[in-house]
Amino acid sequence: MMYERVTSALGNRPKEIGHPEMRKRQHDFYSELPTDSVAIITNNPSGIRSADVQHRHRFNSYLHYLTGWSEEDGVAVFHQSAGDWKCRLYVRPRDVKMETWTGRRPGLEGALSGWPVDETVSRGDITDNLSKLLDGVENVYHIHGLDGNVDEIVDSVLHEKPIDPRAILDEMRVLKSGSEVELMQYAADLAAYAHVEAMRECKSGMGEWHMQSIIEGCFLFHESEWSYPSIVGSGDNATILHYNENNDIMKDGDLVLIDAGCEIDGYASDITRTFPINGKFTDAQRTIYELVLKAQLAGIEACQAGSPWSAMHDATSRVLAQGLIDLGILDCTFEESLGDDFDGLYRQFFMHGTGHFLGLDVHDVGGGRQGDDKPERVLTPGMVLTIEPGLYFGAWREDIDINPKWAGIGVRIEDDILITESGPVVLTAKCPKEITEIEALVGSN
Repeated sequence: MMYERVTSALGNRPKEIGHPEMRKRQHDFYSELPTDSVAIITNNPSGIRSADVQHRHRFNSYLHYLTGWSEEDGVAVFHQSAGDWKCRLYVRPRDVKMETWTGRRPGLEGALSGWPVDETVSRGDITDNLSKLLDGVENVYHIHGLDGNVDEIVDSVLHEKPIDPRAILDEMRVLKSGSEVELMQYAADLAAYAHVEAMRECKSGMGEWHMQSIIEGCFLFHESEWSYPSIVGSGDNATILHYNENNDIMKDGDLVLIDAGCEIDGYASDITRTFPINGKFTDAQRTIYELVLKAQLAGIEACQAGSPWSAMHDATSRVLAQGLIDLGILDCTFEESLGDDFDGLYRQFFMHGTGHFLGLDVHDVGGGRQGDDKPERVLTPGMVLTIEPGLYFGAWREDIDINPKWAGIGVRIEDDILITESGPVVLTAKCPKEITEIEALVGSN
């Protein structure tokens, strides 16, 4: 069947992050807290899709990072007892009647034996239990807005706002361990092979949703799921950055842009590829694609340890700005094209940043828009980020005057990059992006 090639190519799935590594994370977190402190990390709330149908629950990344907890509900509280730091987890107790409807629960005993925690308490007892723990504590760390019950408890005890723990945890999450990189490499490989399968199956007259189903079906087949809603934009839809209707018929002679990634144990991949639906670039499509690819390769090369966070955006922007001038799309000087702080005329066609951090969230913590960090972050071995320049010439746009030969062309190329001492490593290298590779692959089944 379709996914057998992927299964054989993937190899063994890495193990989930082990308890010793999570205990180390907890210890590193404790070391940043004052002695008289309690830190509370809540889970994401469950969301209603419609009436009594809920969205599939996805755990809170901070809670998962510190404890590995992936079940619904769950509140982790870090506190000191008898001079030692403890991790207490509030969970739903076993309830056979409810479990018959909604699935088995670990309960207090299962949570204590299966997760790196020191104590478990019933979620039903959290109001009295947590209130007593917080009473008289000088420093309380808590993220408001995720759990109304916990918000009420904290607000009833404190006379001032709690401290946000994300300032500590975000810095911890920026640099990935070897175990995290293994999971991200597997997620990158799976997403790369899924994109390849979509290229193989692509034909004029198919729906954008067919491409989506091939890719996301590959994720599900391999016990994964998307890390963000897939974007499949053909023709002019490719010029809409976060297009996700995915409901148009793909037409002969158009490009299709697919931005899709998966997650493994919560760790995300993020790939974008753009290719001709009929397997052959037109001259105009080829010209724009080659320019974006040249910019992307310059951005990857700029991902050197010790370089500023903005280096890759500077590199891609310079290539795109000069290219737009060379093609006659911009009639201005290079300086006017770039503008001050890279906000010049080229931004009509390249509106977003070049990359973002990647990890337990697809737009992971620790970064920002290139150039916004003050002082600016320095690229360090262990960081994982994306490089994703693009050019978008929407025929529907009334704010640009564009030669008709470029109208309707949207191209973005995105890879996941690991920063190392010896240079950038492309985790998503198994997904083809050279024109000869793409044209040989598209529609090859």
